[in-house]
Amino acid sequence: MSNIELVRIDENNFMQAFNLKLAKEQEQFVSNPIRSLAQAYVYYNQCIPFGIFNDDTIVGYVMVIYDYDLTEYNIWHMMIDIAYQHQGFGELALRKCLDYIASKPFGQSNKVALTCNKDNSIALHLYYKFGFRETGNEDENEIELALSAEHPDVRPETAEFLTLL
Repeated sequence: MSNIELVRIDENNFMQAFNLKLAKEQEQFVSNPIRSLAQAYVYYNQCIPFGIFNDDTIVGYVMVIYDYDLTEYNIWHMMIDIAYQHQGFGELALRKCLDYIASKPFGQSNKVALTCNKDNSIALHLYYKFGFRETGNEDENEIELALSAEHPDVRPETAEFLTLL
């Protein structure tokens, strides 16, 4: 049984995040945690970087950011280390991200957005499974997906989550 928790990246665990690796062919899909942590530092008033931990082992990384201008949450740079992929950690981590967002740590919102490389079929499958849908916005190889109450075909637990936003 997996015990997945999101743990804020700080001076005690940032080196663990730096050591996360993707398969060579996946590196085009997600920024390295070193770059992501630099972004988190710049956006410190609206962004929390998390290590995805299974018990005491870091298995991935994700950032939750709040856009004050759009009053929406964004999930950035989610990745699972190559050694821990295909074990369900991505799904568990996404659920934890949505639980965190439902607590409204930065403010009100009725939308959660993220971007994903068009060729990242595994990540797209996960996001669609949770009810994220394409918004029509794209930039180069990245497409934006959003989770909002406007989509009637979301999973029951996701629909319940949307009532918390």
